[in-house]
Amino acid sequence: MIFRLAPGTPADVVQELRDRLEKVGVRTRLSPETAQPIFAAVDKVPTKLGEEIAAHERVLETVTPRGAWRLADRAFRNTPTVADVGGVRVGGRQVVVIAGPCSVDAFMDEAADQVKRAGGHILRGGAYKPRTSPWSFQGFGEEGLRLLKSSGNRIGLPVISEIMDASHLPAFIEHGIDCLQVGARNMQNFTLLKAISSCGIPVLLKRGLAATVEEWLYSAEYVLAGGCQNVILCERGIRTFEKATRNTLDLTILPLLREWTHLPVVVDPSHAAGIASLIPTLSRASVAAGADGLAIEIHPDPSQARSDADQALLEGELAQITADARTLGAVIGRRE
Repeated sequence: MIFRLAPGTPADVVQELRDRLEKVGVRTRLSPETAQPIFAAVDKVPTKLGEEIAAHERVLETVTPRGAWRLADRAFRNTPTVADVGGVRVGGRQVVVIAGPCSVDAFMDEAADQVKRAGGHILRGGAYKPRTSPWSFQGFGEEGLRLLKSSGNRIGLPVISEIMDASHLPAFIEHGIDCLQVGARNMQNFTLLKAISSCGIPVLLKRGLAATVEEWLYSAEYVLAGGCQNVILCERGIRTFEKATRNTLDLTILPLLREWTHLPVVVDPSHAAGIASLIPTLSRASVAAGADGLAIEIHPDPSQARSDADQALLEGELAQITADARTLGAVIGRRE
């Protein structure tokens, strides 16, 4: 249950109400919302006590979330969350473009220059790669993190990279990675989610290959519960019976998530399509449907990419996507 109090309610009154719940074993969490005090009861609230608190003169309304999540629910915030990734605001007025090669390789510096020239805001690159085949390139590991961060520092962009195991977290912290990407295969790796939730680094959480929206939000709740406020959801396509594309991009969830959660949402059309020629159109559709950002794979020479060559775009194509994102963003009311 979420309790939304009147703006200006004194902090001691808020704490008094929370204490009444805590004394009977109901854990509470205070929203970071500044416009008005909001707190959530994590556990089941005894009916009589819930009615008493709801009747308090300072309580404007109580909301029962659709699922067992509390901190990810839209009612836990008055305004949508804007995640800060190395100074880049994801979920604000600007449509953010995250771009770079699927895997960090010898072309990393050149790719970084292209992302910068094309108007990208965050540089991406995989140092640890989850691959279906054990014989496929698995990434450069910690050396890949160093190369990625070095490129990001040189061009002045924050960087994001996928973390696959909790044991890798010290390396991500040491190399100053600005955002931790949790891949589709790890969306429900709860040990990993708990480990990264308290490290102070923003998290981009990709939707699982066959995950429902509810399961996705439960995973986000794990990260929020650990103390991370900068959580970004990423739709990257789900597995269906369709074989023509790599995955099926589910844009219906964008307006739905606006109703269900306060978290920002970006779309990864590269992994959804798996076909380079489709990515610009899917990018425009994503922005029009309300995406806060796009995650795009590019490479200076896709034929030399160590992974996902078929979906890697060139610099000019990325530049057109960023330009289209600005134009469409303005049309639907977003302003930089």
